[in-house]
Amino acid sequence: MDTANILAGICLLMFGRRLFWLFVGVTGFLYGLLLGPGFIHNQPGWVILGVAVAAGVLGSLLAIFLQRVVIVLAGFSAGSYLAYSLMGSLYPGIGQNVWIVSIIVGVCCAVLFSVFFDWAIILLSSLLGAFLITHSFHEGPQITTVAFAILAIAGVAVQANLIPRKNS
Repeated sequence: MDTANILAGICLLMFGRRLFWLFVGVTGFLYGLLLGPGFIHNQPGWVILGVAVAAGVLGSLLAIFLQRVVIVLAGFSAGSYLAYSLMGSLYPGIGQNVWIVSIIVGVCCAVLFSVFFDWAIILLSSLLGAFLITHSFHEGPQITTVAFAILAIAGVAVQANLIPRKNS
């Protein structure tokens, strides 16, 4: 799973804005992995993986055909997933409060996506990509935190340079 996380993270860092459907697909896949076991009890891992893949494919298709609606949903989903994952990693004993924080962050990200789409997706895809990559590290928290920051900044810089410039 580490290899898949690293590859998905690199794609998000480099092309999160340009390949919006990929961003939505990866987010759908991650949510499928996160929530699948809660909805599908006592099933083998391949069934949960299949549900996650289906969620990712469905998200990608919706992003292609219903882009305006999916922009808000993607902002909410990616923001709440990132908040949930980071809070769970940084504060393992947080309990049910993680869901409240995740929902609040998700709503804020949905608003940001609807207003500032380009920069919001660049920032969030860079953060999510950096998280996926560093989540695969098995180093200490200091190294992981520094790598997360460097990767996120690099992702924003790369994607910002890919924004088409308007000729004045």
